[in-house]
Amino acid sequence: MAGRKEDKSWQKKRGNENQYEGFDLDPKVLTVDIDPRYIDPVDSHVLPDLLDESTIPKDLVEVDVLMEIGLSYIMIDRFEQAIDSFSRIIWFTEDNEVLQEAWINKGIAHSELEEWDEAIGSFKEAIITDEKGKHIATAENNLAFALWEFEKDEEAMEHVERAIEMDERFAEAWYNKGFFLNERGLFDQALYCLNNAIGLGYRSINVLQEKLRSCDGLEDYEEGGKVSEAIELMMEK
Repeated sequence: MAGRKEDKSWQKKRGNENQYEGFDLDPKVLTVDIDPRYIDPVDSHVLPDLLDESTIPKDLVEVDVLMEIGLSYIMIDRFEQAIDSFSRIIWFTEDNEVLQEAWINKGIAHSELEEWDEAIGSFKEAIITDEKGKHIATAENNLAFALWEFEKDEEAMEHVERAIEMDERFAEAWYNKGFFLNERGLFDQALYCLNNAIGLGYRSINVLQEKLRSCDGLEDYEEGGKVSEAIELMMEK
């Protein structure tokens, strides 16, 4: 969901390319015997609250399964449960790459609930975890969006620029920057960023609408007309 809230493209880069493939609705996360009478059947596939996490050996926890559970909760808009799953990964994992991804996903779930302070904290933790990590550009980009929503515009621009520095082929970050620049009325700079996003394969209606806004701001009605036609064609499909 880069840029505006109705565009959820910022969620699309969470670390795993095929993160929902093969999801098991009833995975065996722990090899711990629990009386089923005390388990809510809705939540039986996550670690129940009656377990004391500090007493569970970390090698018994399948964090990759917990990750899939959390991501699947996001897909069905159960963000509180997703946050719980990612929080448990953060507690149990000793792998920095997994830890960074869990913090990012936790921040995304908080963002969906418009809990911007918590989202910002999660994305910052992701960055601190490994400043040269695999998911650092995603963390910076998502932090930029959350800061923008939290009305910290200058910081938002700083972090989206860092995301692009980390991965100059990160289309969603170019889109975010273009959106921020449009909001500032810097339409020529915004158009450059949005064209980069499109050239890198990000061709959603939202990015075209932002490009149209740039064209209108620059009074380039010929190009704006072409963009409007492309939006209409996309909406008809």
